Amino acid sequence: MPELPEVEVLRRSLIPRLLGRRIVEVEVSNPALREKVDGARLAAAAAGRRIVGLGRRAKYLLVDLEGDHSLVVHLGMSGRLTVVAGGAPREKHEHVAFHLDDGARLRFRDPRRFGLVLALPTAGLLADRRFAGLGPEPLAGGLTGETLSRAAGRRRGAVKSFLLDGRVVAGVGNIYACEALHRAGIHPRRSVARIAARRWTRLADAVRATLEAAIAQGGTTLNDFTDGAGASGYFQVSLAVYDRAGEPCPRCGKPVRRIVQTGRSTFYCGGCQR
Repeated sequence: MPELPEVEVLRRSLIPRLLGRRIVEVEVSNPALREKVDGARLAAAAAGRRIVGLGRRAKYLLVDLEGDHSLVVHLGMSGRLTVVAGGAPREKHEHVAFHLDDGARLRFRDPRRFGLVLALPTAGLLADRRFAGLGPEPLAGGLTGETLSRAAGRRRGAVKSFLLDGRVVAGVGNIYACEALHRAGIHPRRSVARIAARRWTRLADAVRATLEAAIAQGGTTLNDFTDGAGASGYFQVSLAVYDRAGEPCPRCGKPVRRIVQTGRSTFYCGGCQR
């Protein structure tokens, strides 16, 4: 599933292609996504409107339109949002398309259909149920050791599961939680009740550094992710532990291990993660 870095890479790649463009037509060929696409509402909010901004909240891409609405896009597990020439053949699983005033087409393709495309009023966007309970953005200065420690409170669960809780920090998924914990030298099963203040600070710094490194390399493409031009990311070649069970840890040389936590694979080094 694309995580925060992939959505941020997508946002940045789309800015020069979309900013200032006008949507002339909205086409919904298959509304059966995670939430049924309301084609009439989408067209009423977007058709004839100019794109005035592109933002992101957690793993959601936000496309602000002139007037009073924004498009909200979530890639789900296999979604791709790309700009192609207007005459490009329709791809299989191309469920939603926005035709632009320069002749290009912004298309949303999602084979597994866990993605999301909808329009919401811009003024109350972040109060919507999808955003209201989210934690701080890790790249916006709101994530510190103190905020993590405070969020841990009286909890006693594993720190890996804690990082995956979107109410604690927005947008950190499985890949980057594994990588950040390795960077911080913290065992994924360590209880949040047994993490000292200096380690919380180290972990907050590691989360931010890991995400920034992934963005700089175009995100991680394991299966489906591409940016707005269709280019794959390259951070997967820099992954220290994720999906590298049995390989030597790049820091200490001991084998990377794999365990399962809350139904997800966790990768870590038993030598340098304590």
